[in-house]
Amino acid sequence: MRLLKKLSFSLFAICLMMSSSLMAQKRDFYELKAYHIDSPAQEAMLDSYLEKAFIPAAHRNGIAKVGVFKPVSSQPDAGKKVYVFIPFKSMDEFMAFEGKLVKDQAYQAAGSSYINAAFDNPPYKRIETSILRGMSEHPKFAESALTNAKSERIYELRSYEGPTERLYKQKVKMFNSGEMDIFSRLNCSPIFYGETIAGANMPNLMYMTTHENMEVRNEHWKQFGADPAWAAMKDLEEYKNTVSRNDTRLLYPAEYSDL
Repeated sequence: MRLLKKLSFSLFAICLMMSSSLMAQKRDFYELKAYHIDSPAQEAMLDSYLEKAFIPAAHRNGIAKVGVFKPVSSQPDAGKKVYVFIPFKSMDEFMAFEGKLVKDQAYQAAGSSYINAAFDNPPYKRIETSILRGMSEHPKFAESALTNAKSERIYELRSYEGPTERLYKQKVKMFNSGEMDIFSRLNCSPIFYGETIAGANMPNLMYMTTHENMEVRNEHWKQFGADPAWAAMKDLEEYKNTVSRNDTRLLYPAEYSDL
């Protein structure tokens, strides 16, 4: 009887460990939208919709946090884009979300001016969308640890494009093998790291770090370049020629952004 109990307990412990391991490996999916806009009027219409209709509806329908970001004034696309980051626990949740919004009467009412905008007065020019999956060593999005005024912050969105799928995967491996750890150690407070599974610039990965201001952001990159862990990995043969293009966007969060 004692042996049977021990075996039962051992099996239970193994199952628990396997379950915990599977949960640890579960990765978020992200939708990253870039709204292209032509005028302050479109920006105002979009802000009103996101703040008063979309984000409250997302909260009601299981999306705890939505990020809204805009290019800082020094960027060439300042006033021309609005980025919206929506994290999902699974692809099923992503696929079901639009249907939930259709049935959400409070959303339909609050977002009426956006939803029913006239053809000659649209709230945006175009929408560009990427779907990403959280990286294995940073599978979930996180809130920034910053506490200063949102208008002062710099949120850095980067896309690293690979010349081939094989080399792109090596860059993903590089992130999972220590590059992300450097950002954390330097207190860059990352929001997400994601592998693009549908988008315009594949194969590519994308990530977002946060900094109190531009001066701190520049100092963080200076420290990153001098970091011993980076020096040890950047010239390894397996990581050479893994990035063919680095697209960097410097953003700040909208006042109503959750992130």
